[in-house]
Amino acid sequence: MKKICVTGANGFIGQSLCKALSNSGYFVRGFVRTLNTFPKLRNLEYVKVGNIDLNTNWENSLFSFDCLIHCAGIANTTKKDDKDIYNSVNFEGTKNLAEQAVKAGVRRFIFLSTIKVNGESTSEIFNKKENLKESKFIYSDIPNPQDIYSISKYRAEKALWEISYKNGLEIVILRLPLVYGKFVKGNIERLIKLIKTGVPLPLGLINNQRSFIGIDNLIDLLIKCIHHSDAANKTFLVSDGEDLSTPELLNKIAFEVNQPLTLFPFPVLLLKFFSRIFGKKNEMNRLLNSLQVDNSYVCETLNWTPIVSVSEGFKRMIKN
Repeated sequence: MKKICVTGANGFIGQSLCKALSNSGYFVRGFVRTLNTFPKLRNLEYVKVGNIDLNTNWENSLFSFDCLIHCAGIANTTKKDDKDIYNSVNFEGTKNLAEQAVKAGVRRFIFLSTIKVNGESTSEIFNKKENLKESKFIYSDIPNPQDIYSISKYRAEKALWEISYKNGLEIVILRLPLVYGKFVKGNIERLIKLIKTGVPLPLGLINNQRSFIGIDNLIDLLIKCIHHSDAANKTFLVSDGEDLSTPELLNKIAFEVNQPLTLFPFPVLLLKFFSRIFGKKNEMNRLLNSLQVDNSYVCETLNWTPIVSVSEGFKRMIKN
């Protein structure tokens, strides 16, 4: 039986991962910030580590474990020193964890990164290319992180490759688009709440394509990455393989929550204009722009196929 460590074990991804690993017969040590009430599962123990940064002491908790899956990180913060927080947690915290994993004899380190390392959008490519495959980010693209979050993740990736080169630690990097599923937070949760209000939305003219990955598909892939020999020392771009426009996304959610949805046409340029005025430029860009991922490399390398369709994934997300 393999022994697996999971950071961020109380997060959206970490909770589902720990449960799936436990049910699959792995012994799991889940690292959490605080020891609250967690479900008791066989082969699963929780360890409090507090904040993750350059000074976190992991070494005594990693010995005898085969693989470490690093889900913990910070994607959003309202604190003043944003750059310092992102670097402290996502870069320095990851580097420190990997260095101590090497000392503890961990063989493989799986890191959850972000597709934003490739760039913010594929809209420009999408508008210029007729070949859909050429309009997507691919695993071999030159990284182009543009905000402090994606830059901190990219710095962590580079630190992991340096550690791997010096010490032989096997690295697997997954760059994730938006992850959805039951108990999801963030943008998808806000969209669900908005649609439930029944308010007509001025998004009928949006013509984009965005990639997503359902939590069940992500967990299935992560478990495959634990033991597959060809996963070692690779960077994978992952998705469900079924891209959606913003109107398609909204309609799928509306169908599952059984709420009639009205999308009326409104000029995209005016949407951009008003979003700037009200300080919602980034949020609107996520609704307007394309961000597509070519997942063929991970599918071919690991002989992996997403196990859940997008329609089924949304049904599972909404189901009580």
